[in-house]
Amino acid sequence: MRFDSPGTILYGAGSRHQLAEILQANRVLIVSDGWLVQSGAVAPIVESLSRATCVFDGVQADPTEANVEAGLAALIGFEADGIVAFGGGSSIDCAKAIRFRAGDLPLVAVPTTAGTGSEATPVMVITDTAAGVKRMTRDARLMPDVAIVDYELSMSMPRGLTAHVGVDTLSHGIEAYVSRKRHALTTGLAHNCIERCVRYLRRAWVDGSDREAREAMALAAFEGGLAFGNASVALVHGMSRPLGALFHIPHGLSNAVLLPEVTRFSFNGAEELYAEIAAVFGVDRSKTAFIEWLENLNRDLEVPRLRECCGNDFERFQASISKMAVDALASGSPGNNPVVPTAAEIEEIYLAAW
Repeated sequence: MRFDSPGTILYGAGSRHQLAEILQANRVLIVSDGWLVQSGAVAPIVESLSRATCVFDGVQADPTEANVEAGLAALIGFEADGIVAFGGGSSIDCAKAIRFRAGDLPLVAVPTTAGTGSEATPVMVITDTAAGVKRMTRDARLMPDVAIVDYELSMSMPRGLTAHVGVDTLSHGIEAYVSRKRHALTTGLAHNCIERCVRYLRRAWVDGSDREAREAMALAAFEGGLAFGNASVALVHGMSRPLGALFHIPHGLSNAVLLPEVTRFSFNGAEELYAEIAAVFGVDRSKTAFIEWLENLNRDLEVPRLRECCGNDFERFQASISKMAVDALASGSPGNNPVVPTAAEIEEIYLAAW
């Protein structure tokens, strides 16, 4: 079995301060987004490097090919020989794509949200706006050389984002645990990810200054990334990407709204594995209890229904379902699901989630 991970992992409060020491580059492109730059979060990173830096802040949620092209142009124009990705999964994925296009440059990923786990995966998702499709690419060259998991960077996340990326993290753990590509090296990581989410996600949502909860969720996100980066995601993610491409729903939120209904469809294909997760939830092994736990979590964290995410425009949603189902299957992720769906079944799940 193959297991990919970053070459170096720095973990814990303040570990971001070791960035200058670990980064093997003289001219650095920092890939981030406009909000993080305007909030002042990027400035200390620039100052800490004590070397030539260029900040590219043209990353949008669900980064596009145009974002990658602009970032690559910035890298070439600045003659950068190293990249720091600072932000959420969108910034990290965009930085991966820039490095992939530019060649063999060192890449350090510094996540500011406890959610996507992109700092720990050889995977990126970039939106093809012309085709209206989010394309996932998996390649060992996409793995960051260094991951810096400093939970202090996530402590300013608002409640909504904490909820969405937190349930996204849980979906990573669950999908990696039941994936048809799971193996011994991924199962323990996925289990730990799930257990931390169960214990700490609600706490982080209630009190963003809870350092123990924030640290646990940052670690859960990293463990989930390592798990699904090697075991692969499944139907939740396959169905989530078309929602992001067509309705511009943030990745974490689309995963969160889909998780209960996709699990309802998938449960009978891996009852024993779901029963093991149910034990972590503290509920009985029935499908009903499992789905109720997920639905209650979303309700407690004020995660909206899919219809709210789509502006309650059912006519447009219904007109898009066929394309979304085809695109979901084409992504390959549904093939890792305990029950591999048909396009018609995916359409039914979308409607049930509405």
